[in-house]
Amino acid sequence: MTYVVDFTTVSTTGLESSPVADALAGLRANEARYYKNKFDHDFAVEPAADAADVVAWVHGILASERDLVISSTPLEATAFEVDGTRMAYVFYESGLSINVMYTLEDSGKRAVGFKLSDGMEVPGELADRFKFARQKSKLAGTIRGSYFVIKGSHWPPAA
Repeated sequence: MTYVVDFTTVSTTGLESSPVADALAGLRANEARYYKNKFDHDFAVEPAADAADVVAWVHGILASERDLVISSTPLEATAFEVDGTRMAYVFYESGLSINVMYTLEDSGKRAVGFKLSDGMEVPGELADRFKFARQKSKLAGTIRGSYFVIKGSHWPPAA
């Protein structure tokens, strides 16, 4: 079932099994506000099991680009296109959010971003490989984030 994220009334819908559900909901709402304000796009997510192709695409990029496997269970995912860029998000039970920005033009920007919910420790699989910067958010508290540039070609699944 698809859930359109409301950033004015933050809800843990779909994230209840996370030990940091409130912080993860704030992080998800922060992303929803960004896409609504910048692109007038309604940020909608669905259970990860219903978006298996999106989760597989993100995990495939992590594996082939950086030999990374995320140990936490994916709870929700989404994929959409805005302004010629394919975006994908996976929200994990641990409080981790991974997003892929994949410009459809060959010369465009392509990157993977990691965001950690407030109060979440850096996962072991990322701790020694990435440095995380801090950012304040009214909806999400303190967000810590990092990223890497995608070098290879990983054509995204259909929207």
